Order: sequence, then C-alpha cells, then structure tokens
Amino acid sequence: MNNVVLMGRLTRNPDVRYSQGENSMAVARFTLAVDRAYSRKKDENSTDFISCVAFGKTAEFAEKYLKQGTKIALSGRIQTGSYTNKDGNKVYTTDVVAENVEFAESKNAAGGSDNGGYNGGNGGYSNGNSGSGNGGYNDYNNAPAKEAPAGFMNIPTGLEEELPFN
Repeated sequence: MNNVVLMGRLTRNPDVRYSQGENSMAVARFTLAVDRAYSRKKDENSTDFISCVAFGKTAEFAEKYLKQGTKIALSGRIQTGSYTNKDGNKVYTTDVVAENVEFAESKNAAGGSDNGGYNGGNGGYSNGNSGSGNGGYNDYNNAPAKEAPAGFMNIPTGLEEELPFN
C-alpha cells in the first residue's frame, strides 16, 4: 500500500501551472517542512523538506488558499520518476502526490485577524468559529452563556430549540 500522511508548513507559495491542450489541468508544486517526531540530538530540531505535487481541483485549492507558512495536513502517495537533464545525466525524483489537503490550524493561530473559517473546494478544513475570540458562541442572539468547564466551548442557553436536528 502506498499511502502518505504529512503535516507541516509550506516553505513558499505553491508554484501553479496549467497543462496545455483542450482539457488543461492545474498542477501545483510546493515544498512542505515537516518536523520529525524525534531526533538523536535532543537539543536540535530535525526537519525534512518534502517535495509535493497536486493536480486538478486539489491544485486549484492550493493556488487559491495556500501560501508560505500555512500549516497543512495532506494525504496522498509517493511517486518516483526519472528524467535526463540537459547534461545527459539521469536524475531521479521522488514526490508526494497530494490527493487531500486540509488546513491544520485556525486562521487565528496562523496570525490572522478574524475568526472566519477556511472553506476549501477540496473538502478542506472548515473552521466556522465566530464570536468572542475564545471559540465560544457567546453573543448568539444575545443569550447569556452557560459556564463551561475549562477547555470546553461556552454554549448559550436557549440554543437547543433552534437546532435543526432536534
């Protein structure tokens, strides 16, 4: 089974190009900086820089929403190949073909200014948080918020009656 799951940050904006022909397709190339889970030297962080490529709708998603420093999680497969360069030498390549790309942090954690969500056309992460910066819905219909235990979201009273799946 050829299956890859990675989480890291883009080292630069994706390089997106479109193929030639009647049915042109977007091709996005980017490099993902992925921290290793452990290192032999406790004082040093180890990071791998992994070449990734996305095609079609996934590439269009990358072009529209991804930029340098964005933390993403992707799943896909490893693809190897080779070509002969202009000097006549054979060059071997290894890329991760990204089949699913999602945001791995909220816009606030990435340094954004609002709590609005990311909505990707590729099934990407949809945050949807609104309200007062702590992830709660404290101002929904001006209802007073219930006090929640530490680490939980505050839910306003009276919200249960308005949910469509009761």
